[in-house]
Amino acid sequence: YFVTNQGVALSREKILNNVWNYDYFGDARTIDTHVKKLRSKMGAKGNYIKTIWGLGYKFEVEE
Repeated sequence: YFVTNQGVALSREKILNNVWNYDYFGDARTIDTHVKKLRSKMGAKGNYIKTIWGLGYKFEVEE
């Protein structure tokens, strides 16, 4: 979802709705935990996922 929306600031709620669908009943802060794990798995490229304070996240590849 991040890759297809590269450069777009995405709210936690939008990520929840599009990745887990509306059937997911977790808290929007669940995204923070998953992003932390995703960044860890991405290694040095984990910094491609930028935190947008007060909103959510943005995937941005630095060239």
